[in-house]
Amino acid sequence: MTRALKTVWRRFRRSQAGSATVEFAIVFPAVITVLLSGIELGLVSLQHAMLERAVDITVREIRLGTGSAPQHDQIKDLICDRAEFISDCGSNLRLEMIQIDPRAWASIPVDPDCTDRTEPVQPVRNFVNGQENDLMVLRVCAMIDPIFPTTGLGKSLGTGPGGQFSLVSTTVFVQEPR
Repeated sequence: MTRALKTVWRRFRRSQAGSATVEFAIVFPAVITVLLSGIELGLVSLQHAMLERAVDITVREIRLGTGSAPQHDQIKDLICDRAEFISDCGSNLRLEMIQIDPRAWASIPVDPDCTDRTEPVQPVRNFVNGQENDLMVLRVCAMIDPIFPTTGLGKSLGTGPGGQFSLVSTTVFVQEPR
């Protein structure tokens, strides 16, 4: 009995049938994780580039639109219309506009003001329309859901409230004279 068992065991060890399956089972999860992380990174980069572009175009319009001082909701709508890849932009986007005195510099808060699905809706934190020749800082924060929240990059990105991550765009401009 022992001899027969040893013979079967020896034959099993020497056999190479199924060795590709073992290699596949070991390597496949790593390859899929890298592939899904690459897709996630590409989509995050696309969303961030579109947010930056939308903010830049909107701020250019504000700077050159002499005589008009758009309000919070108008600016938010303009950015959301131009940032095409941000889902549910109206409820996931927060704006913060701060007036800065260039002669007595005071830094802006380090943490951006972002939305949080787990908390009730908060009013605008700080939004001041500038006067002529005022230095203004506009910071936009969009909360984004990862495409693959349980794998690779999506898992490490989605550590914020509700499993989201934030995309932040900051720009500085001078309010043109009217």
